[in-house]
Amino acid sequence: MPTFAYRGRSQAGQVVAGKIEANTMEAVVAQLRQQRIFPISVKPQPKSIEFKIPGFGGKVKEKDLAVCTRQLATMIDAGLPLVQCLDTLASQQPNKRFQKVLTEVRGDVEGGSTFAAALKRHPTVFTPLYANMVEAGEAGGLLDIILNRLAVYIEKAMTLRRKVKGAMIYPSTIVTVAVGVVIFLLTFVIPVFEGFFQGAGVQLPLPTLIVMTASRFVRANLLAGLGLLIAGIAGIRFAYRTEKGRRAIDALFLWVPIFGALFRKVAVARFTRTLGTLVASGVPILDGLDITAKTAGNKVVEEAIMKTRESIAEGKTIAAPLQSSGVFPPMVVQMISVGEQSGALDSMLEKIADFYDAEVDQAVANLTALIEPILMVFLGIIVGGIIIAMYLPIFKLVTVIGR
Repeated sequence: MPTFAYRGRSQAGQVVAGKIEANTMEAVVAQLRQQRIFPISVKPQPKSIEFKIPGFGGKVKEKDLAVCTRQLATMIDAGLPLVQCLDTLASQQPNKRFQKVLTEVRGDVEGGSTFAAALKRHPTVFTPLYANMVEAGEAGGLLDIILNRLAVYIEKAMTLRRKVKGAMIYPSTIVTVAVGVVIFLLTFVIPVFEGFFQGAGVQLPLPTLIVMTASRFVRANLLAGLGLLIAGIAGIRFAYRTEKGRRAIDALFLWVPIFGALFRKVAVARFTRTLGTLVASGVPILDGLDITAKTAGNKVVEEAIMKTRESIAEGKTIAAPLQSSGVFPPMVVQMISVGEQSGALDSMLEKIADFYDAEVDQAVANLTALIEPILMVFLGIIVGGIIIAMYLPIFKLVTVIGR
């Protein structure tokens, strides 16, 4: 938002000067008149050059948004004007980008825009879910309650995402280390033993021959294998950008052994939490389903939600399309159906979300308990097998020398 420098005269006849951020010069004049200052001159200020360091201040984190939302709810509940609340939040915000966004939102609100409309001008920071809930809160006069609900939603979404990342990081790290150790042994250690055995002229057992053959193969094709890996990752990323590719990959995530059950529980928890929060905040069910589909994070789940939206638009129930998708368990479908019939859909969705949050906790714990011994056994067999295979000729050589 542009900055304007002004000079004016107060009601007491004193000359005052300062700076105001606004979209236009007319908006600056209007703000000065609201402050009972007669403008003498208003001039646009040149834009300052911003130096951005990658990784610092370039992105608004969910944690910052959650804290800001909760603080805003507290101030509004205390009776402070919205413009003053936004000004306070902007002044104490350490993230420069978020500070700039809050300042622009404050300027838009001060210029006569609704809070929700001002938020929608910054979709990279305030999601459609956020803006629509604020719009419902403004319309119903429950902005502080809606903001508190939003803060809770963001915090729970962060917790859920952190659990899934934690479940994925551990096995990924172990597998990466195991593969790295095996490649290191085959590339650098085994050739030393191979030269020694050739000089000793000892007859090699079958396990040693297999390991040495694998070592030669890895050394000869290491760069080609690395290139193939990079090409594979790039190919998957490209395929994920297409409609069919994304659907196939997302479907694989939901049905892959071991991890599929966790991803389905996460999908159910996210769907019910998002839709329940929107419905409880007064957002129309069709708009709520549209927003929930866009934030589903999985193409299969998104299609199931959009079919549900079409079903409701045609006057049908919400439960049947969810059941036909195969993603949502029968218990979830039945509970949603009961909530729909009883008129307590929002509370039923919240209960399902709380239940599946606990299910995700248990699934992560079970996954860690299952994968840890499997990975340890895998690492032990592969690395231990290589070491034993290379020491077998040495044991044989020592036995011959001992005779």
